[in-house]
Amino acid sequence: MALRLTVQVLLVLQALLREPGRELYGLEVSEETGLLPGTAYPILLRLEHEGWVTSRWEDVDPRAEKRPARRYYRLTAGGAAEASAAVASARRPRGAALRGLAREAGTA
Repeated sequence: MALRLTVQVLLVLQALLREPGRELYGLEVSEETGLLPGTAYPILLRLEHEGWVTSRWEDVDPRAEKRPARRYYRLTAGGAAEASAAVASARRPRGAALRGLAREAGTA
């Protein structure tokens, strides 16, 4: 099944693309995108199932760190290429559509 490129998925991809080689833990992705963790984590899981992202658990003692272990996510080489293409080709609303929305909202 092909990955649906929703606005939320695009936000996660953009966060991961800022520094493609850098690992981000799930809550960082949530904070960078403004998405709730309950939205960001399932997206990361779908991206991993599609092969766009890999993940790993950090090797820490939760008692010593006084926090749970973090799961880190990073784009794969193929995932970075797919994500870049997806973000670049994401449909942008046209000016007419935006003006229509503004009229509906009563702000035009």
